[in-house]
Amino acid sequence: MAFEPRQTSLGAGALAFVRKGLEAVESWLEREREQLGLWVPIALGSGIAAWFVLPHAMSWLAFCCAALAAACIGAMLPVGGRFQRMIVAGAILACIGCLLVWGKAALLGQPPLARATFVQMTGDVTAVRPVPAQAMVRVMLRPIDAPELPEMVRVNIADADVPAGLGEGARIRFRVRLMPPAPPSVPGGYDFAARAYFQGIGATGKALKPVEVLKPSTSGPPLRARLFAHILERIDGPAEGIAAALATGDQGAIPEADAEAMRRSGLAHLLSISGLHVTALIGAVIFLLMRVMALSQRVALGWPLMLIAAAGGALAGIGYTLLTGAEVPTVRSCVAALLVLGGLAMGRDAVTLRLVATGAMVVLLLWPEAVAGPSFQMSFAAVTALVALAEHPRFRAFAAARDEGAIRKFGRALAVMLATGIAVELVLMPIALFHFHKAGLLGAFANLIAIPLTTFVVMPLEALALLLDVVGLGWPAWWLTEQALNFLLLVAHGVAASPMASLLAPTMGAGLFGFAMLGLLWCLLWRSSVRWLGLVPAVIGVAITFAASPPDILVTGDGRHVVVRTARGMAILRDRAGDYVRDVLSESAGYDGELEAIAALPEARCSTDLCAVRMKDATGRNWRLLFTRSDVLIARRDFMRDCAAADIVISDRGLPGWCRPRWMKIDRRLLKRTGGLSITLKKGEVHTVLSPGDAHPWIARPRGGKVQLYRRSRPASLP
Repeated sequence: MAFEPRQTSLGAGALAFVRKGLEAVESWLEREREQLGLWVPIALGSGIAAWFVLPHAMSWLAFCCAALAAACIGAMLPVGGRFQRMIVAGAILACIGCLLVWGKAALLGQPPLARATFVQMTGDVTAVRPVPAQAMVRVMLRPIDAPELPEMVRVNIADADVPAGLGEGARIRFRVRLMPPAPPSVPGGYDFAARAYFQGIGATGKALKPVEVLKPSTSGPPLRARLFAHILERIDGPAEGIAAALATGDQGAIPEADAEAMRRSGLAHLLSISGLHVTALIGAVIFLLMRVMALSQRVALGWPLMLIAAAGGALAGIGYTLLTGAEVPTVRSCVAALLVLGGLAMGRDAVTLRLVATGAMVVLLLWPEAVAGPSFQMSFAAVTALVALAEHPRFRAFAAARDEGAIRKFGRALAVMLATGIAVELVLMPIALFHFHKAGLLGAFANLIAIPLTTFVVMPLEALALLLDVVGLGWPAWWLTEQALNFLLLVAHGVAASPMASLLAPTMGAGLFGFAMLGLLWCLLWRSSVRWLGLVPAVIGVAITFAASPPDILVTGDGRHVVVRTARGMAILRDRAGDYVRDVLSESAGYDGELEAIAALPEARCSTDLCAVRMKDATGRNWRLLFTRSDVLIARRDFMRDCAAADIVISDRGLPGWCRPRWMKIDRRLLKRTGGLSITLKKGEVHTVLSPGDAHPWIARPRGGKVQLYRRSRPASLP
């Protein structure tokens, strides 16, 4: 009997278990059938994101093959099931997304300049953008008779050096030191090089005077530039930059202090032309058209008023999008508004998550590179959160209009605005942590004042002022606009001054960010109770980020700027570093205080050329760090002794082979391969900006050449 075959097969039991599992999934998907289409842009975007995360062509090809293999496996599932179609369609869309951005990068991107170079340059101006807040003009131009230079170059010209006749179509000549577009200075920093590649910018620089105009511009400035200059003439003080940004989307006139206050208070979204602005404009146009057409009895009774008003609003929205530069949030808002108008014209409710998904598909197909930027992620995440909250039955029942007193109605409206603000803040938290290393805490409360003020006071007043300027009577409206904007800035600075305005955290890894975002999307896109399972990865991702050990040492890609964590906070090597460098290093380290000078630390010994620091990591272990502070040649005997005594040596120049620290030598040669570094001493972790073998086309690969290590000799080292 012991050797007879089993009466029940183990394989049959496992197969029955799998079959029941598939039936349960199919039953759940049947209940969620209206939500399945919302995952189409997610699948396409995952393939695009994979292209940015994976390093080289073989890995991109492997991802496409793996996606197609998943589609083949999905095809083997029971035929006709929703789960089968989801797997097959999702895998194919992911493959298409990777190929889409790969193809655009290969065909339309602009390779960066190979290495920094100083040239006498002649070029044709294609665009001019004033940046009053930085006292300069930003010029885009095409070099002439310079095959060694990229096809498009961006150059900054100081206001004092701007020549007469500079404008679109002009030809200018000047001296300039051109640089490849800057990669992130430290791990997790802003990657301008990737953005510049898709914008067609191959090099950047600052023009040196004199700037000579060989052929002046024959055309006047574009409408956007004229409107920008007109607003700056009508409003004085800090409010002028905000007013210009609300109308044109150009934030170049906003002082950095005001821009930082808007960011810390959670009001920076007001400065980017997006759904709030487009909706307000289209709504105003529809309202005016309906009122004007209603004045005629014949028109009111015989014409399709809503269809005509919707068409007028659509034209206004398209024109406003083109006027403000057609940025991703604006395009998304315009597409969404057009779909809403189409639905209203047909008598349907078009404000649904399908509307948001359609807008996302349009943006991904036209600008697939946008998926890696914070603008796309934050705008679509915020709108998705708002629509998902509005579609929830309990929230819809609470927010529905009812017959009640004015006080209760106002309180209900206030509660609805606060709830939507908190929902948006929570959804945007992982995105803000990943890109900016900080998350807002008081933005929901600041927006209770700022959004109504901007929508119902500032923008109507500014539009009225522009209309009255046609007959020269706009000054009263401009004065009121200025006062309203001053109040808006007062709110922003007041909220930003609070220590609770934002919470900083160390750099969030790409894998952890994707894990958290998948959880949030799971919560937002499903309707059944299974949606709440998505809170687990979202909470875990954010919690791990806040609990992570911050880096002990940060080194910028050029090696000039170094910050170290001490018992008193963070300290910087060169205390004359600019505000931008300080902000980048502080945010990447998750530190919200002032950076003091390393030379002022009691545990540091510094001379003009070298700086030695003793520090302890989280385990209490002592570390000895050595930094160079100049390009002066130091006596070999002294420098060799200091190198041998140090655990880590960091320099912005190439160090000789006989400099052998006990653990790590970071010099110009190493930084060329790795980019900026972040080091956590407790775990011995070193994170780099550049990955080995990274073949993304925006990474400049310098050619070989001699590097001058030293300038002159000095015998002394440390005091």
